[in-house]
Amino acid sequence: MADLIFIALAFFAITGAIAMIVYKSPMYSALGVLVTMLSVAGMFALLNATFLFLVQIIVYAGAIMTLILFILMFLNIKDEDLPNEPNKYKLIALGTAIMIPLNILVLKAISNLPSKDLSISDSDFGAIKPVGLELYNNWIISFELISILLLIALIGSVVLAKKRKSKLNSKED
Repeated sequence: MADLIFIALAFFAITGAIAMIVYKSPMYSALGVLVTMLSVAGMFALLNATFLFLVQIIVYAGAIMTLILFILMFLNIKDEDLPNEPNKYKLIALGTAIMIPLNILVLKAISNLPSKDLSISDSDFGAIKPVGLELYNNWIISFELISILLLIALIGSVVLAKKRKSKLNSKED
């Protein structure tokens, strides 16, 4: 049963990725990314990696996709504003032709690895508590520095947006 669910999730992930590349509308492309992210979250759930599952749902499928969709709606991009891409499908075919031999090489290398037990472990693998303990005991300085960096980026984006708004207002006067 888990194999069938994995195959379905893999199919949805690949279909969402293809939709992201093929659709011309940025909104449909963003929805393709959302399908891919939710499928990857489902794969994490199948692996019993609860922390990664929750992070994938809350951070990526939730917050990041909300931000992307908000920006797309805020920009209000019309079809005539989008660039003309006459060679889009040729480039997609070229990229596919380049990647297929590389993927075959990787799959051959993986098939030559020694066999291991791939059953799902009943340990606390993927649980939230060990990740939190590791993060706050051994990586607290890095965690705090990243939070300060994100705060600085947020303040910088607000300052840049206000400067742009004030320049636009001064040009209108």
